[in-house]
Amino acid sequence: MTISRRSFLASAAALAAGPALGAIPASGWVDVAIIGAGAAGIAAARRVAEARRSFALIEASDRVGGRCITDIRSFGAPFDRGAHWIRQPDVNPVTKLAGRSGLDLYPAPLGQKIRIGQRNARESEMEMFLATLVRANRAISEAARRKTDVACALALPKDLAPWRFTIEFVLGPYGSAKELTEISAMDFAKAERDRDAFCRQGYGTLLARIASTLAVQLSAPATAIEWGQRLTVQTPKGTVSARAIIVTVSTGVLASGKIKFTPDLPKSYLNAADKLKLGTYERIALDLPGNPLGLATDEVVFEQSENTKTAALLANVSGTPLCFVDVGGSFGRDLAAQGEAAMTAFALDWLGGLYGTSLKKAVRAARATQWNKEPWVLGAWSSAAPGAQSARRTLMEPLRDRVWFAGEAVHETRWGTVNGAWDSGMRAAEEALRKMGALKEAEKPKGRR
Repeated sequence: MTISRRSFLASAAALAAGPALGAIPASGWVDVAIIGAGAAGIAAARRVAEARRSFALIEASDRVGGRCITDIRSFGAPFDRGAHWIRQPDVNPVTKLAGRSGLDLYPAPLGQKIRIGQRNARESEMEMFLATLVRANRAISEAARRKTDVACALALPKDLAPWRFTIEFVLGPYGSAKELTEISAMDFAKAERDRDAFCRQGYGTLLARIASTLAVQLSAPATAIEWGQRLTVQTPKGTVSARAIIVTVSTGVLASGKIKFTPDLPKSYLNAADKLKLGTYERIALDLPGNPLGLATDEVVFEQSENTKTAALLANVSGTPLCFVDVGGSFGRDLAAQGEAAMTAFALDWLGGLYGTSLKKAVRAARATQWNKEPWVLGAWSSAAPGAQSARRTLMEPLRDRVWFAGEAVHETRWGTVNGAWDSGMRAAEEALRKMGALKEAEKPKGRR
C-alpha cells in the first residue's frame, strides 16, 4: 500500500493534534464525556480535541483499543487478539493516520488454499469452490434487493454440496461471527469488506500509537449515566459532568445493564442493542517454528468440511512463526465455553487432520482468546438479526441531542470493523460539537429545505 505525500502530511497533522486543553481528570466538568477508549472513543476524543473543546475519555479496562489489542508478551511477537485484518486500507481513516507512526503496513495477499483431507484442492476444485461462493453471495444480495429482510440462510441456493458447510462457515462464523440463520440478508449485503492490509507490528499496536497523544482515564468503568436535568457519568474514580456524552460500549455491554441510565434508556434503544447482538469469534494462536505446514506468509486455509466443527487458518502471521486458528458462531461459542485447553486441543486436532498429527510436536506455545468472557466486551462484533437491519439507524439517533452512541454496531456498511467504529465516533463527535455551537451547521445541498 502506498501513501501519497498529501495523505502523509494529513496524517502527520492529525497525529500532532493531541488534547488541546490538556489532561482531564475522571472527576470534574468537561464539554464531552466519552465512554470507551476503543476505536470509536479514540476517534471521538481526537475530533473534540481538534475543535479545541475539553473531554474526558473514560475506559473500563486497563488499556486502550477495545476489541483491537496486540499482545506482545505471550509469544514475544505481535499477537492480535482481536481485530487483525485492516479493512479497506485505501479509505480506512486509521491507515491514513499511520504515515507518522513508524509502523509497517502492507497489503494482505490475495486468495486462499482449500484442504480436502490431507491434500490441497486441485485447480478445478478451487474453481468450483470460488464459483459456489460467488453464487451464494449473489443469492444473498438478490434477497436483500427484494426488500424482504430474510435470514441469509434462507437465501442460499439449495445445490451447494459438497461445499455447503465450507460456504456457510466462510460467510457466517468466519465472516460475520454468527450462523447465517441469525443474520439479516440486508445487513450482510450492505457490508463493505473489499481489500485488506496488515500491520506487521499488530493492528492494536497501530491503534494504541494513534491514541498515545490522548489523555485517557483507565480502569474507570462507567457505572451510571444521568441524562435528565443533569448530564453526568459516574465511575469508581469520580463523577464527570458534561455538555454531551458519547457512549461507545459494545451492544453486549449496552444490553447487559452494566451501565445504569437515568432516566432508563428508551425501549427502542434496548431493542436495537438486542437485535444487534455480538457474535462469537475466537482465536487460537500457535507458535510453530520452522514452518512445519509449509505455507507462505499470511496464507489463508479453509477445509472442505463435512460439518460445522471447522475453522480457518492464517499461517506465518506477518512472517513470524505464529499461526492463527480462528473459530466462530455457535461452534466457536460452545468450544470457547470449555476453556483454553479445549480450544488448543481442537486446533491441534483440526490441523492434524489436514497436515498430519506429527505437527503437534512442533508447537512451542499456544494461547486462546475468550472474548465472550471479557466483562467490558462480551463478544466479538455485531450483526443484525433477520428483519432488524434498521436497528443500526436507531442507535445513530441521539438521546435528546445530549447522548450519542458510537461503535462498530452504529455503522450501516462498515459494521464489525475498526474503520466503521472510527467513522461512527467521528460522526458522533461532530454532531455533539455542532449541537453545542463548536462547529458550523453542515450546509444542506441546494434544493433541500
